Amino acid sequence: MKRAITAPPTLAPTALAELKAWLGISTTRDDAELTGLIRTALELCEGFTGVMPLASPCEEILHACGEWQSLATRPVLAITGVLAIAADGARSALTGTGYEIDISADGTGRMRLAWPIDQTRVAVRFTAGMAEGWDTLPDAIRQGLVRWAAHQHRARDTDKAAAGPPAAIAALWRPWRRVRIG
Repeated sequence: MKRAITAPPTLAPTALAELKAWLGISTTRDDAELTGLIRTALELCEGFTGVMPLASPCEEILHACGEWQSLATRPVLAITGVLAIAADGARSALTGTGYEIDISADGTGRMRLAWPIDQTRVAVRFTAGMAEGWDTLPDAIRQGLVRWAAHQHRARDTDKAAAGPPAAIAALWRPWRRVRIG
């Protein structure tokens, strides 16, 4: 599986405002850096929880086969199309009758081809995310994002930048963490 976010989520101005309030920053000088830290926090949150926080259009590359295949990104809100990928990279849209899709109650998107095709790979286009925008994120997720971005901002000039979230942030995100057994 290879996933690409085809358009990053739009961050509401309140995201930057919340981070700046947490850090006690009132100037606009660091806005670009702080926005980048929020985007990084979104990626880390997804890596930790297994759930994409903000809705975004995405694409995953899967094998072209008739077996059900699950998308790795969750929660899937809508599967918008399937394209066959030729050996030279050329893409062609499959008709709606050329494949079947399913989205389960837990947000797992699945796809299978209705019949064999000449290509060996398909691109599945979909929208995934826990919330449509910053202001509709669960409070604990949003607070963890702000705290993580603030943590990284404060540690920018030291070797204290951590690879994973500090315990307080992990505790905020843990209820949304998807755990796989086996």
